[in-house]
Amino acid sequence: MSKALYIAEKPSVAQEFAKALKINGQRRDGYLESQDSVVTWCVGHLVTMSYPEKYDIKYKRWSLDTLPFLPREFKYEVIPGVQKQFEIVKGLLNREDVDTIYVCTDSGREGEYIYRLVAQMAGVHGKKEKRVWIDSQTEEEIMRGIREAKDLSSYDNLSASAYLRAKEDYLMGINFSRVLTLRYGNSVSNYLNTKYQAISVGRVMTCVLGMVVRREREIRAFVKTPFYRVLSSIALEGENFEGEWRAVEGSRYFQTPYLYKENGFKEKAYAEKLIQELSVNQPLQCTVDKVERKKENKNPPLLFNLAELQNVCSKLFKISPDETLKIVQELYEKKLVTYPRTDARVLSTAAAKEIYKNISGLRNYEHTAEIAQHIIEQGNYKNLAKTRYVNDKQITDHYAIVPTGQGLNALKSVSLTAQRVYETIVRRFICIFYPPAVYQKVSLVTKIQNESFFSSFKVLLEEGYLKVATNSFAKRKAADAMSGGNRTGTAGNTGNEEDDPDNGKNRSDNSSEDMACDTRLLAALQNLKKGDILSVDSLSIKEGETSPPKRYNSGSMILAMENAGQLIEDEELRAQIKSCGIGTSATRAEILKKLFNIKYLALNKKTQVITPTLLGEMIFDVVNCSIRQLLNPELTASWEKGLNYVAEGSITEQEYMDKLEHFVRLRTKQVEDSNIQPYLRQFFDAAAVNYKDAAAKSGTKTSGRTTSGTGRSRTYKKPIAQK
Repeated sequence: MSKALYIAEKPSVAQEFAKALKINGQRRDGYLESQDSVVTWCVGHLVTMSYPEKYDIKYKRWSLDTLPFLPREFKYEVIPGVQKQFEIVKGLLNREDVDTIYVCTDSGREGEYIYRLVAQMAGVHGKKEKRVWIDSQTEEEIMRGIREAKDLSSYDNLSASAYLRAKEDYLMGINFSRVLTLRYGNSVSNYLNTKYQAISVGRVMTCVLGMVVRREREIRAFVKTPFYRVLSSIALEGENFEGEWRAVEGSRYFQTPYLYKENGFKEKAYAEKLIQELSVNQPLQCTVDKVERKKENKNPPLLFNLAELQNVCSKLFKISPDETLKIVQELYEKKLVTYPRTDARVLSTAAAKEIYKNISGLRNYEHTAEIAQHIIEQGNYKNLAKTRYVNDKQITDHYAIVPTGQGLNALKSVSLTAQRVYETIVRRFICIFYPPAVYQKVSLVTKIQNESFFSSFKVLLEEGYLKVATNSFAKRKAADAMSGGNRTGTAGNTGNEEDDPDNGKNRSDNSSEDMACDTRLLAALQNLKKGDILSVDSLSIKEGETSPPKRYNSGSMILAMENAGQLIEDEELRAQIKSCGIGTSATRAEILKKLFNIKYLALNKKTQVITPTLLGEMIFDVVNCSIRQLLNPELTASWEKGLNYVAEGSITEQEYMDKLEHFVRLRTKQVEDSNIQPYLRQFFDAAAVNYKDAAAKSGTKTSGRTTSGTGRSRTYKKPIAQK
């Protein structure tokens, strides 16, 4: 009797497939078997690319004579620690009674790569291979994935993209790390008084290093600029509110050189002069020049993809992206949420049709039981497909991370933080079935003489989705946050992207925000009309100063990696890679972790703020002077876009490989022929003054020491496939 073999990426996933398939057979060593089915598993990667010395022992010694290293055929080998499981899987793949193989590794590029390598090393031939592509590990979704499994060949382009990604990281990691180490490793180690220093670079990690170092240097170079705003205190029916002066057209200071932007002066004397000029006529009064009233809707935010969830968890729980990924992966494996390694923030049309099941299950979740019941009773989910939360064009592999509504008993077995991450995902999900929050906005322009003062008010009229957005563990309830007409309109700890403190906005030197407004003041404002005259209690000066750019934290760094295309100045290239960041949702957290481990970057675990180390800045300077392209998002994102083109079938594998080899060959030769040692010392010194211990070690003691030397004969052994 012929059997079907199901191969999963992890033992826990294999267990879920066995349950769904009702395999009650005997558990063997490394697999489960019944009369018609066998379920086995990898343990992550079983096969890896071989070190260069496996091609020829001469490559073990790092030498310029053996670079660039560009093998015609790539070698692979079984990872020693998992040799036993590989042999089990290999035996099952080639068993005579197995005629169909269902590939159940994670549904993405990396999962595809894991199976293809195993099949390649196991020498699988003459079997029917089908690909199971699922969005969650619920029994229903698993069975759907098996029923609708496509022939594995349908994913050949994705496989080619996966192989190329690995080859790219491998070739860039080996060639650039070796050539930079051989040319400039001595310069770094001599400066730091260390025995030796390998220079580890990679396609993605070096770009991330560049983003952090550049931000740090922007902060150091930043010079605070003081400015002086003129404010009026206006009386209205027993209430007071502020107006902010702006030098708009008609003002005596319009477009003068004394201004810092249009709402402040560079020098206090001019602010004082303006107040003096406006105070000639007493008592002080202003005339209402313009009143605008409008309602403003704030829609629920889009659903979580991995990057957005990592950003929110960094802010709410002060955990790293790597920790967030581990937590959401555990929630996925316990059937609580859908597939986590996704870039999409919307649902598919097919998922929207079945969304009732997700909501229905949440009636059994303590924090949303009544909410879920209300959504079902109101039928709010029925028109979901027509909203901005459903868009098939914005989905590549998987839709957004949402709760399945199942597996709730498993919540008791996870950590408190994991429970809170789950609630955060649930809250973001249920918000999309609620109407927008509605605000009343009143904008007012008053005039004293010909000078204009601006006031803006924002009051929450209808909570809408804010009513259900706040987590149960939040410090403030949304209702409390809104009481008294709170101006921000945020929903406590929901972590909306609109409220990201690292969104590049410099609040300190922007014009005034919407002011708090209670019911009495709002009623009075509603009655105002053009030409009304109001009393001005006083004119005052408010001093401010510009703020430096914010440092990246672990969450905002992930978002910056995802949106790296925005950092690109070239408009055409930016448009070309708009949807493509650096790294992928599956790899970004690991790349950051790598940079922390090799001590190029430092992470403050309490605040999650990321800063460079002296070593990291020195590596940055070496790369900046030799292979500057590695530091730029343009290069990294365009390579990632190229991989997507291969996956889509737009370009061939060979076309991509030809470009890759040309780039590696050209840049390696460029470094071999370079001689930047004489210049490195000044860069290292400039960085070291910001690190007291390092400056004491290297700055004062090494004033007469040269930093030249290529280290040509030195032997290094290090990880090879850097991203």
